[in-house]
Amino acid sequence: MKIQPICKPQSSVWEPAIQQKAFRQLMNAFAFPGSLETMLPEGQGHDNMVLRLILATLTDGEVTVADPHYLIDDQDWPKLETIKEAPEKARFIVARGDVAPKFSPALGSLECPEMGATVILGVTHIGRGESLIMRGPGIQSENEVACSGLNPEWMSKRSGWNGAFPLGVDMILFDAASVIAIPRTTRITIKEGQSWDM
Repeated sequence: MKIQPICKPQSSVWEPAIQQKAFRQLMNAFAFPGSLETMLPEGQGHDNMVLRLILATLTDGEVTVADPHYLIDDQDWPKLETIKEAPEKARFIVARGDVAPKFSPALGSLECPEMGATVILGVTHIGRGESLIMRGPGIQSENEVACSGLNPEWMSKRSGWNGAFPLGVDMILFDAASVIAIPRTTRITIKEGQSWDM
């Protein structure tokens, strides 16, 4: 079955109908970790459109966003109506996947684990590259996802951040057209055997 992208090139990510469809896709991605959700037609992704769609869907004036690698276009900040914050305090962190993290995100608390950050990582390609093996809730046995442009330090740090469940971080990986989600409950190993279990 051919996957139908939700956002056609002429569509605006600021349209409520587009964001509602994107929200359903992102929730599906979190329900089934590692499942690929196509947001844009292949070859049509440009100008950070997938990132813009993710942020337009998940953020509002009540949440904070950190952009340590300056991936968010200046003209998008007013439209997002969100609050800029340091990575250590932000609810959402946008970063380059090929650059090792140099911060410690918010992990939430035992009373409020949902206050742990969601890290949104831009990678080169989902579907090509090094294989990540995912296990855990929402995965029947295991799910193998190839990914390129992801610095191994992210998964190493993630293991530490998620070491005291339910505290931790959730992740969204995106490329020019697609996303996958990695909740904090997902255990990850690379195919060669190195473990990044949470």
